[in-house]
Amino acid sequence: MRVLVDVEGLSWEKAWEVTVKTCAYTNHTVLPEALERWPTSMLESILPRHLQIIYHINHLHLQEVQKKFPGDWDRVKRMSLVEEEGEKRVNMAHLCIVGSHAVNGVARIHSEIIKNDIFHDFYELSPEKFQNKTNGITPRRWLLLCNPSLADLIAEKIGEEWIVHLEQLQLLKNYAKDPNFQRAVQKVKQENKLKLAQMLEKDYGVKVNPASMFDIQVKRIHEYKRQLLNCLHIITLYNRIKRNPTASIAPRTVMIGGKAAPGYYMAKKIIKLICSVGNVVNNDPIIGDKLKVIFLENYRVTLAERIMPAADLSEQISTAGTEASGTGNMKFMLNGALTIGTLDGANVEMAEEMGLDNIFIFGMTVDEVEDLKRRGYNAYDYYNRNPEIKQCVDQIQNGFFSPGNPDEFRDVADVLLKYDRFFLLADFDAYMKCQEKVGEVYQNQAKWVEMAIHNIASSGKFSSDRTIEEYATEIWGVEPSWEKLPAPHEPRDEEPAPVK
Repeated sequence: MRVLVDVEGLSWEKAWEVTVKTCAYTNHTVLPEALERWPTSMLESILPRHLQIIYHINHLHLQEVQKKFPGDWDRVKRMSLVEEEGEKRVNMAHLCIVGSHAVNGVARIHSEIIKNDIFHDFYELSPEKFQNKTNGITPRRWLLLCNPSLADLIAEKIGEEWIVHLEQLQLLKNYAKDPNFQRAVQKVKQENKLKLAQMLEKDYGVKVNPASMFDIQVKRIHEYKRQLLNCLHIITLYNRIKRNPTASIAPRTVMIGGKAAPGYYMAKKIIKLICSVGNVVNNDPIIGDKLKVIFLENYRVTLAERIMPAADLSEQISTAGTEASGTGNMKFMLNGALTIGTLDGANVEMAEEMGLDNIFIFGMTVDEVEDLKRRGYNAYDYYNRNPEIKQCVDQIQNGFFSPGNPDEFRDVADVLLKYDRFFLLADFDAYMKCQEKVGEVYQNQAKWVEMAIHNIASSGKFSSDRTIEEYATEIWGVEPSWEKLPAPHEPRDEEPAPVK
């Protein structure tokens, strides 16, 4: 608006028309702390003209709100781009919505939450703006490049068109019960696990059992993603093995990886706790090969390319209603890992594609989480009635995993018991029971690999090719061209005509 009005000399009305047609807003989070609000004092000192423009956009926007909802002053206040309570701030998400011709979330459940909850007023004002565009991943990197043995195996069965038409993977469902194909898929997975096991021994000095279940959670470290719930499961498994060392359980190697934001104290504490728990578990002779814990350092794409092909179990355990979509969940699925997860983000659509028989779903739904919020969540209720929860929290609180500093993790226990916004203890029982089922199925390898094949075969929807085509056609009005372009290093027959 500043460039078009001040520099190019367009009228406000024409400049606004061009701006709105030019901009679309993709929302990537429902967490209030991640929806930015900029102090007007900061804008006034750094970008005074921009602030003037924002004020005028807001003035015209609120006139529209009053016209459609006359007399609803609470709504006018809620929908203002400028928040007056406390420090005066500009709500940047509201500005995005008003200044865009399209608004979308990145998974169906996320887009519904946007319409029904966080941006409901704006949806009622302009329902035609709101869409969904479920995220996708590229099969070229996340299967063809990082897992060539599996890609070759798939190509032998169904040809190579799946590389650009990922929906063709559904043809693999015909082979899900074929013992020969199952053995071939299993062999590829085992080879990938051996490679990762060698890397873990070299880089971390931990010798892991390649036949154990590779149980992996890799993503940003954040309380809503609930790496801490995963850690509680590890501690519970450790305590169970210690109580009954001869019990028959599926051995696990649990890997957790991800980075914490520089100023995110609790995320860094959770990393420290995972490392400390791993130090106790990995050095306990009674535990042996039954359980190993590794925190994967410096999680990045090149490491992910080695992790995804080797994973047996993918942990997607965010509190329902907090994860916008996730894409790691799709990468694991495409590479034949099974998912344990809540009905959140893209997990919902993954479950629809593969069927509930091929995924491990647990925990509260979005509606149940909202109901718990209304009733009031008291973590002590769960702590006092569940001995396994109590033992875990007490061990964290009393320095069992930090003998050199007994108070090291007291604040982690405080979060669990007093300040937890993500209801870990409310989902603890359901998570433990679901993990027991995971262990039982893993011990039936024919069943496990059949489910894994169904996961691979159901991945077609989650190609970024589909996502990008939907953005192009439904937001930008651009029709796809199927003309094959030469590779970057190949000469073109003719230079393209200059753009007028």
